Amino acid sequence: MKRGVELFDLSERQALVTGSSQGIGLALARGLGEAGARLVLNGRNTAKLADAAATLRKAGLDVAELTFDATDHEAVRAAVDRFEASEGPIDILVNNAGMQHRAPLEDFPADAFERLIQTNVASVFHVGQACARHMIQRGAGKIINIASVQTALARPGIAPYTATKGAVANLTKGMATDWAKHGLQCNAIAPGYFDTPLNAALVADETFSAWLNKRTPTGRWGRVEELVGAAIFLASDASSFVNGHTLFVDGGITAAL
Repeated sequence: MKRGVELFDLSERQALVTGSSQGIGLALARGLGEAGARLVLNGRNTAKLADAAATLRKAGLDVAELTFDATDHEAVRAAVDRFEASEGPIDILVNNAGMQHRAPLEDFPADAFERLIQTNVASVFHVGQACARHMIQRGAGKIINIASVQTALARPGIAPYTATKGAVANLTKGMATDWAKHGLQCNAIAPGYFDTPLNAALVADETFSAWLNKRTPTGRWGRVEELVGAAIFLASDASSFVNGHTLFVDGGITAAL
C-alpha cells in the first residue's frame, strides 16, 4: 500500500491531455510528466503540437503526440483505439480542449454558440467515452475535466460559455455516477482567472485586471503552474475515493462576495 508522497507518484501511467499545445493544457501535461507519467499531447494543429512536444522532451519528459479533433466523435474513437492498440493504455485523461467567445447575449451569434457547445461540452463526452471504454475493461482509470470559475459564477458577455462550463461539472457527476462502479474516478478542476493565451485580452486590460485583483481574495491573476497540484492529486492514488467532485482553484473568488 502506497503511503505519503508515494500516493502522488504517476510512474508507469500514461496521460492524455486534450488541447495541450499551449496554456493550461501544456502546463498540466508538464506537471503530470514531472510526476512520472508518460504524456500524450493532443491538438488539431500538428505543427503547434510538435513544438509543444519538443519543448517537453527537452525537459527530459517522455512524450507522444496524438492529433485529432476532439469535437469529431468518430475521429476521436478511432484515434484512441489505435493508440491503445499500439502504445498501451491511457490511464489518465485530462479533458482540457476549450474555447471562449465574448459578445452580449442579445447579439450572440448562433454559430458561435454551437461551436462553444461542441468544443467545451461535446468534446468531453467524445473523448471521455472513447477512453472510458478501455478503462472500464481494465477496471481502473482517471478522468479529469476542466471546468471553470464560470461553472459557479457568471459575467456579462459570456453567458453561453458559462452554460457550457456548468454542463461540464454536471457531466462530470454523470460520469462518476455511471463509471465509479467500474473503478474509474471522474472529477473536474475549475480554474479561476489565469494568465493564459485565452485570457490575453483581459490580462492586457488594466481596468479589468484592477477589478479582478480587488475581487479575488488572493489579489492577483493565477499562474498556470498553480493548477498542477490539483491535477496530480486527481490523477493519482491520493484521490482513490474522490468521485464526481469539482475542485475550484480560483484564489478564493467563489468564496467571497
